[in-house]
Amino acid sequence: MAEVILTVNTEIGLKIEADVITPDTFAGKNKSEIEALLVWQGPKQFPISAFFDVEGDAGASAEDTSIVIKGDSARVKRIGEKMTVGNITVEGSVSMHVGSQMVGGEILVKGDADSWAGMEMVGGLIHIEGNANDHVGCAYRGKWIGMSGGRIVIDGDANNNLGGGISGGEIIVGGNVGHYTGIRQNGGLIAVKGNAIRAVAAEMTAGTMVVNGTIERFSPGFEYVTNESDLKFDDIECPGEFMKFLGDNAITKRPKGTLYVNQAANLDL
Repeated sequence: MAEVILTVNTEIGLKIEADVITPDTFAGKNKSEIEALLVWQGPKQFPISAFFDVEGDAGASAEDTSIVIKGDSARVKRIGEKMTVGNITVEGSVSMHVGSQMVGGEILVKGDADSWAGMEMVGGLIHIEGNANDHVGCAYRGKWIGMSGGRIVIDGDANNNLGGGISGGEIIVGGNVGHYTGIRQNGGLIAVKGNAIRAVAAEMTAGTMVVNGTIERFSPGFEYVTNESDLKFDDIECPGEFMKFLGDNAITKRPKGTLYVNQAANLDL
């Protein structure tokens, strides 16, 4: 697999829109052609070379192209947007919309991710080793169909509205989550190993959510069904004793959503 290395060569003030940083766009291009690709900064466009030093040529196809981003890329938006194959590794943090509308391939972020990571994702893998901000795997404003496939793994914490409108795929969070996790979930799986605050799975109609920690304010529209132990969803294991709820009855009379809550961490339910 051919590797292209992008190294940040300047302090980035106003954030840049770099949706061209995908294996799909780089495929078949040499170093000079990649340097000439344009990114937006405010109302103006600049070549990638204005912000990154470029090493290497891309592969003949996107599938044979790997991109490595080095340096401070925390002000670089839309990395991997709509990518279909190939690999991107970010050796640091990223700005908003990493992997938005992603169809396939893999993105590894070795730092934190700002809001809208994996927005309306269709397939592929996004692995964030740090924390993520709001709206991971969510629908964009004004829509309620969010992530429909693929997998997002967050080793740290995630903030508000994680998985809003998710209809397929999987989101796994190693730490805690904020408000409105899985709001309007209508499919897919959300597994949270830490704690959640309020409105967990609010307006849920289908899909599965697992919370292994404490839920601070439980959504009132869920009905207890039974207890289940040591849950497993394909390769995702959730050990322990869980209370199983169906809901959200506040949004539909025949809810098909399943919410599993760790019993030991939520003895007041």
